[in-house]
Amino acid sequence: MAPKVRIFDRRLRLPKSKPLRIGLGTMLIGGGLLGFLPVLGFWMVPLGFLVLSVDLPAVRRWRRQMTVWWYRRKGEKEPIEKGGA
Repeated sequence: MAPKVRIFDRRLRLPKSKPLRIGLGTMLIGGGLLGFLPVLGFWMVPLGFLVLSVDLPAVRRWRRQMTVWWYRRKGEKEPIEKGGA
């Protein structure tokens, strides 16, 4: 089964290959750093970190901390994640 990431209420499928996911995440972050150019944008940086969080524990911890911070800031109950990211 291919890994999935959740963005708001949508689930996005990622490639099955771990090296491909890491390459995709790295390219998204690299493209996001060039966000001042047309087509590329700074929106690519958080998306790249989200893709990398599937395979890299350090990035996964950072993503989870940001999720907890976001829901505490908004004063909402934390979402219950079922089956992965």
